[in-house]
Formats: sequence, C-alpha cells, structure tokens
Amino acid sequence: MARKPRSYRVEAIVLRHSDWGEADRIVTSFTREKGKLRAVAKGARKMRSRKAGHLEPFTRVSLLLAVGRSMHIITQAESLEAFLDLREDLTLIGYASSMAELTDRFTIEEEENHSLFRLLGNSLRRLDEGVDPQLATRYFEIRLLDLMGFRPNLTECVERGEEIQPEDQFISAAIGGVVCPRCAPKVRGLRPISMQALKYLRHFQRSSFAEAERAQISPEIYRELEMIMDHYLTYLLERKLNSPVFIREVRPQEDPE
Repeated sequence: MARKPRSYRVEAIVLRHSDWGEADRIVTSFTREKGKLRAVAKGARKMRSRKAGHLEPFTRVSLLLAVGRSMHIITQAESLEAFLDLREDLTLIGYASSMAELTDRFTIEEEENHSLFRLLGNSLRRLDEGVDPQLATRYFEIRLLDLMGFRPNLTECVERGEEIQPEDQFISAAIGGVVCPRCAPKVRGLRPISMQALKYLRHFQRSSFAEAERAQISPEIYRELEMIMDHYLTYLLERKLNSPVFIREVRPQEDPE
C-alpha cells in the first residue's frame, strides 16, 4: 500500500492569518489543489522570519506544506504575486478583504474548486491593475454565487415562474431570485430592485469580465447594487460581513451634486 507523501507543494492565495502561541501564525489560504487550507507558519512573527512577508493577505504564493498531526505546517513560502499597488490604497484593501472574506465564509476546508481559485486570483489582479473596484467586486460576488450553487434566478419570477417584465421588481434571498410586483404582496422579506440594477446583475451572470467592463454604471446604481448584494450575501451566510463596513469607512466620499 502506497504511503501518503509527508510534504507537498500548493499554489495558494492567502485569505487571512492570526497569531498563535508566542511566535507562530495560523494562515488560512485558498489553494488551487486542495481548496481552503489552514496551516501553521512556525516562527512567522519573529523579526528574522523569512516566511512572514510571503504570507500576508491577498498574496498569491507557492507553499511547501508538511503534514502534521492536527494541522499542516508551512515549511517554505515564496511569493508569486504580491499585488503591491493594491496594498497602497485603503479602499482597494477593503474590496480585496471583501473578496477574501466571502471566499473564506462560503467554502469548507479541503474542498477544491479550481474555478473559484481562478476567479479570486483574477479579481485581485483587476483591483491591482486599476479596474473599477466596485465593478470588479460586484462581478466577483455574482460569479461566486454561481460557483457555490446559489445562482439567483434573475430572469423569471421565482413565485410564478413567468418571465419578468421590463419594470422595477423585487428580490428575495430566501427563495433565490426575482419576485414580480404581482406576487410581491404575498412574499415576506423582499428588497426592491430597479430594472436598471437587475439588468446589470443579469449582464454579470452571463458575460465575461471583458464584456461586463463595457457597462456604464451610474453611482446611484452602484449604491443600489452594493446594498442588494450585501443583503443577499448576509442572508445566505446568516451573519453580517465585516468588509462592507470597512469599505464604507475608508471609501472617498462623492462630491454632492
């Protein structure tokens, strides 16, 4: 019977870390090969640690992991993409934190998802390259729902099953999609959604990012999309997210018209 290897290498994106013991750090990352993993980086908090700089959140990194009794041990770490421009802007850090937090909350350990790994890496790269962070984040959110099995129905009334008409609608996280104005009075927990906002969410669902990037979205619609997605994701996760609060605190305020 073949013995399992005592160490192996993975490509990972660091989601978060926390202090452990006197000098160690527990690193949660999303890997291409094994999905979400928690591993300990021994001595990572020491001044002379060679691993510490490679294990910061949002870094795409190559890790050599040793199989431990209760937790994997990071024996080597080498940065592949540090996304340095992203790290110089607090607002971009907020949006990157949102992507990392959602990836962490929606996944369980050691369940691989190559598509989600690509989506997260591409989305962080877009933030680093100066793409509109609101567009990159909304696109990430709607595609994340697809990949995790929570794709909302945005083309038919989820109560009646009939195609929605070109008018303002309602959306329900509880029953997974759009509810038409005729059915709305008998459904609880609805949020209104304008036809414009719904149009963009549908566009994100069916389009590549290159196609989605051509959309001309007004600040008002961006605010509406942000509130709708925050509500939808919070309902699915059954808890409030931390990142949206931070984003609102650090995002530059728009000049009044």
